[in-house]
Amino acid sequence: MIQTSFLILLLVLLAGCSNALDLANYEQTDTTETAVPASVEVPGSEATLLSALYGLDDDIPSFAGRVICKGAAGKDGMPVVFSHEVDTNTVQAGDFRVTRADGSTGTIVCATPAPASDAGELRTLLLIGDLGSADNQPVQVDIVGNILSMDGSMNFRGNSVSVIPLEDGPVMVFAEIVPAQEWDLGKPQASGLRFGAPGSGCPEGTQQVVRVVWAGGTTKPGGDEVDDVERQAYQVFVDNERGGEAVVTPIAVADLGDGDNNHELCLDITANPVRVAFPAGLITDPREDLNPATSVTVAK
Repeated sequence: MIQTSFLILLLVLLAGCSNALDLANYEQTDTTETAVPASVEVPGSEATLLSALYGLDDDIPSFAGRVICKGAAGKDGMPVVFSHEVDTNTVQAGDFRVTRADGSTGTIVCATPAPASDAGELRTLLLIGDLGSADNQPVQVDIVGNILSMDGSMNFRGNSVSVIPLEDGPVMVFAEIVPAQEWDLGKPQASGLRFGAPGSGCPEGTQQVVRVVWAGGTTKPGGDEVDDVERQAYQVFVDNERGGEAVVTPIAVADLGDGDNNHELCLDITANPVRVAFPAGLITDPREDLNPATSVTVAK
């Protein structure tokens, strides 16, 4: 069953927040015209797909069609994570092809960046539709249309990625150092009642922020937001003065309360972050599948 916190976030949107619905695209053909070649045709291109998670099977609630994507009720959900932020104006539902285990093709109702729509988060797109089933799961996502990076320099057309199965929990797939202008230091804890609204910020005294991107949205089992238990479980490996690595614990986890797949790890040191690790069994996706042990290198 879908987590209670997700339902609450959507219900609040029904009270008057429609911006998430405005982000959805329903076009079934690629309408983006560009001279930028597909990244798979460019030697050395770093434009790739990082993950696709079959997160929900026929479990998107009925009222979601009024707040996320028209026609979403009772459909499947699959977050897809890109190596770079994308220009959402170049995204159409028809840019994606989802292949099921039996070789048939899934139907995509819409593609949307919601709820991962804060600054720095536009590398995740949520696909909603008839993507597969528990007995005939989606196994591959292909980009068949022109989706450009935010700076317009890369075209993700031609990329593909295997799908993380329905019964598997979320993993970290990307990490980066967050620019200082995006920190929002001292911002109060988010209410947790606005799906896709800006999340909480790091505390005053933060000297560095690392954003980690999970393959799908994450909470504690039962739907509560992560807290000090998960903060202490995060391990950030940093360069030390002797040419090795030291492990530090974030002083806080930020970007909470907005229902997306991003966490910001607030550090009180300036040493260079190298990678992030997180142990198994502490957080779940919306289907309540627990995470495996996971780690990711911090992008340069």
